[in-house]
Amino acid sequence: MRTAPAQCTGMEDIRTEIDHIDRNVVQLLGLRYQYVLAAAKFKTSEMAVKAPERFRSMLAQRREWAAEVGLNPDAIEKLYADLVNHFIEEEMHRWKSSAPTS
Repeated sequence: MRTAPAQCTGMEDIRTEIDHIDRNVVQLLGLRYQYVLAAAKFKTSEMAVKAPERFRSMLAQRREWAAEVGLNPDAIEKLYADLVNHFIEEEMHRWKSSAPTS
């Protein structure tokens, strides 16, 4: 952390720090996306891409993590559900384009 929240002297400091954090979050989401695309080569079916059990357990774990740091679990679940559903669509496109044809 560059400037702790309690050390900020005004809105400019706060906005600068929030922008820095958000840039890091976006970069990490980009890295996550690269792993999602890489996973497509290991999937053997559309069901494996969708992985509904993994999706449910992942959301439950994110809810727990949110609660641990004082965030609203419902908000974090929605955020991850939207994000991961989008990534699943992207992975499905990648999987379909690389899956062997019968």
